[in-house]
Amino acid sequence: MAKNSREVISEKEATEEPRFLAPRQEVLQKIKGKLSYSEGDQAWSMLRLKKEILQKFPQLKDKSSAKFIYEMHLCSNYEDFKKHIAELEKTKIVPILFHIGIEEK
Repeated sequence: MAKNSREVISEKEATEEPRFLAPRQEVLQKIKGKLSYSEGDQAWSMLRLKKEILQKFPQLKDKSSAKFIYEMHLCSNYEDFKKHIAELEKTKIVPILFHIGIEEK
């Protein structure tokens, strides 16, 4: 049995860097959404993208030509976050800031 999920990735997949999408328009916009718990998967596995996201990333509408992925980077403090942003700036990848919260009833 594999010790971690990295061991089950083929050698070819491990060396290839993903090509990340860029938004269609450079606009700072706040979009709110919800996470859903999947009873069948017993996991917080459902993230529904709002139409505003699909408008910014029209490539996501083409379901047949690509297998879409995501990378999530978690920083424990603002200093680490700033360092990571500086590294991303060199690659020209513009990150999406994503916050998780609890909706008050």
